[in-house]
Amino acid sequence: MNLLYTDIEDDLRASVKDLLTDRAAAADVLARCETDEPYDLDLWRRLTELGVASLHVPEDLGGQGASTREVAVVMEELGRTCAPVPFLGSAVLATTALLGCKPSDDVRALLDAIGSGERIATLAVSLATAPGTTVPDAIRSDSGLTGRVRSVADALPADVLLVPAQGTNGLELYAVPVAQQGVEVTAVTSLDLTRPIADVTLDGATGTLLAGPESAESAVDSALWTAAGLLASEQLGVAEWCLATTVAYLKDRHQFGRPVGSFQALKHRLADLWGDLVLARAAARNAADDPGQLSAGVAQSLCSTVAVHAAEECVQLHGGIGMTWEHPAHLYLKRAKADSIALGTAGRHRRLLAPHANILP
Repeated sequence: MNLLYTDIEDDLRASVKDLLTDRAAAADVLARCETDEPYDLDLWRRLTELGVASLHVPEDLGGQGASTREVAVVMEELGRTCAPVPFLGSAVLATTALLGCKPSDDVRALLDAIGSGERIATLAVSLATAPGTTVPDAIRSDSGLTGRVRSVADALPADVLLVPAQGTNGLELYAVPVAQQGVEVTAVTSLDLTRPIADVTLDGATGTLLAGPESAESAVDSALWTAAGLLASEQLGVAEWCLATTVAYLKDRHQFGRPVGSFQALKHRLADLWGDLVLARAAARNAADDPGQLSAGVAQSLCSTVAVHAAEECVQLHGGIGMTWEHPAHLYLKRAKADSIALGTAGRHRRLLAPHANILP
């Protein structure tokens, strides 16, 4: 397994980074957080023009034919900017769930619409749902789909919800258009202002059946495991921004006639953080190559805590300015904290890993 970045991945990173540098500067993201439109849908449209919304979709299904390694590179750069775009919900969760369904005309059409940016979709499960623990909050009856799903990521800008619902014979997966009676998406207060969450209420909603009991559960579980593995790359991007920004600040900030970064105590803290980042990068790259249960669990167990620690150090080592709204450090702390409970906590993933290590939880 090659944990290094390929030339193709480096080229993709450069394209995404150039766009985000131009359209997702820290000041712009902060300003958007103060508006009623938290998502930058124009930026999302420009990203879809680069093909990032269909990277790991096979070419015979209309995608780019790349792999999750390329998706992870995009996640890193989005984490590095906290860009307010629905990449996790639409390009990762929803798209991966669709890839787990039989490639019917409805599935192909929805993959095309998501990849082109014509539609935004998300998987209607709570963002806190750990892989392997999916319990559908919706049921399917003769009157339609009914239920309430709390804390769904990227539901606010979504046109289509992929709803796992309990049917007569087991789990089923439906594509539910948001613009209909019987579907209500309600914003709730979220810690991470750059990735708002919402409650989804279904009351007799209609949808298109994408997968029956024979494949719906595996499709949803695959989407959650893949998203958990790729989320580690976003956490890596968050941590790398925090370390780089803090190092630059401590070089410039002077106290007692010398750079603050020259003090040995601070050097040790940054060196320890750098060591943690090296381990986190290896785990995230491993999960990016094959985001299965083992690799994703290891990556989340490590990257989740490293990202939070890096963001806390960033705030503290910036001193008073790190506590202000005007400095973007709080955006990264909130993203790291929110990611740490998304798709299973670090502790939850460690318990899931216990059987692989032949130890008790």
